[in-house]
Amino acid sequence: MLIYDELTPAERALWDSFPEGRWVDLRTGAPENDDPARGAHWGPERTVRAEVVAALLLGGNTERSSSVPSLHLAGARITGRLDLAGAQISHLLWLRECRLEQEVSINAASTRTIRITSSWIPGVDAGLARIEGHLDLNKSVMETGRLSLINAHVAGELDLNGARISASGQWAVFAGGLVMGGGIFCQKGFVTHGGVRLPGAQLSGGLFMQGARLESPGGMALIADNANATVVDMSEGFSAVGTLRMRGAQISDLLTLEGATLSGGDTALFGVGMQVGTFDFSLAARPTGVVDLQGARATVLHDREQSWPEEVRMDGFVYGSLRSGRTSLQGDVAHRLAWIHRNPGYAPQPYEQLAACYRQAGHDDDARTVLLEKQRHRRRTLNRPGRVWGYLLDAAVGYGYRPWLAALWMTALCLLGSLVFGVRSPIRTKAGEGDPFNPFIYTVDLLFPIGDFGQRNAWHWAGATQWLSYLLIAVGWLLTTAVVAGVSRTLNRN
Repeated sequence: MLIYDELTPAERALWDSFPEGRWVDLRTGAPENDDPARGAHWGPERTVRAEVVAALLLGGNTERSSSVPSLHLAGARITGRLDLAGAQISHLLWLRECRLEQEVSINAASTRTIRITSSWIPGVDAGLARIEGHLDLNKSVMETGRLSLINAHVAGELDLNGARISASGQWAVFAGGLVMGGGIFCQKGFVTHGGVRLPGAQLSGGLFMQGARLESPGGMALIADNANATVVDMSEGFSAVGTLRMRGAQISDLLTLEGATLSGGDTALFGVGMQVGTFDFSLAARPTGVVDLQGARATVLHDREQSWPEEVRMDGFVYGSLRSGRTSLQGDVAHRLAWIHRNPGYAPQPYEQLAACYRQAGHDDDARTVLLEKQRHRRRTLNRPGRVWGYLLDAAVGYGYRPWLAALWMTALCLLGSLVFGVRSPIRTKAGEGDPFNPFIYTVDLLFPIGDFGQRNAWHWAGATQWLSYLLIAVGWLLTTAVVAGVSRTLNRN
């Protein structure tokens, strides 16, 4: 038990000010002397034991209070471990520009607002805590430990603006299952050396990391698997050295990485199965690792050409509309096809999805261009006979997406046949029977296997001209088959 007479002058000042919630400021006013990073050498006049802080927060010295008791302390060196695990804390704690020698623990505690701002802390353990207010660690530094919020509930906001966390292990922020009533703010110079772990987190107020820097080389810069959020904002110079992993995350409104930089891992973004409202992936520079969006869904995708690395896995990626800032639709189609070609191997779904997007926007010509490229890509995966037939379909009718090519072929062959057959005299098959010879109608009769104009069977040739007629019959069958196959494929798809 604490005895008042045994308290130091600094501790007595804190004890006496607590009932009225007054500030106890032990700072000297000289910035070089008030830097918590140098606070290990602060003397007894600036030292407060952690057990004194804990005793006040747990109800010490509240009997004579006519105000709302709260603890406000600035510029102090707090020795010992501030251990409030499992406690019921009904008072505000605000430490400003303090140095805490050991980790703060509010594990499984129930508390009100806690503010430890511009301070030096080995670490904070708030796992399973219920904070009926805000958790404010603005501009604080954790150099040896981490921030743990496993399965914690925070009714207000989590303020990490300007904080720097350098964990000794893999994770700087360990917050799986965190439930937030307000937003998480990691802006204005927030830096971690170690990953941020948020699997299964419920972030109804959003996650805001504009300008933040997460460093976990070769590891996970952020894990938000199956997290649920309204907004995740990683823009305005956000930087991640390591993988952003958001498998199965559900972001109802906006996920933005506008102006962000992703580097430092084999995989830059692992977004398999995530669901997003608006996905802004207009990065500042091309990421160095793979972007994996297999099975992901986005209502709107906004990107830039330099947003995509050499490999983009997008089989099963579904989006409603695309925005790239391009004014030329033709250039946009070329850009999108180059984007799909970044997907390893051949997969039909990315082509079908892009074509559906263009068709929905009313750009049917662009949709046909995409589907034609799909067939050409597929052709490269076929055996030799399949590739030969594919080339014939492509040349004849563009796989059914360019049926006018067949008309061009037929016109050219009709002209060729009319010229060749017009300069020579044919042989009548049966004397006295058949219509008079007409080179144009005869050529048409050879090219079209359906129907009979009475010329094909009434006349024949000898020598090289006969071989030309055979060739025209064969080409006619090929063109007709190609037209039927291509048009049938188009009609079945539509």
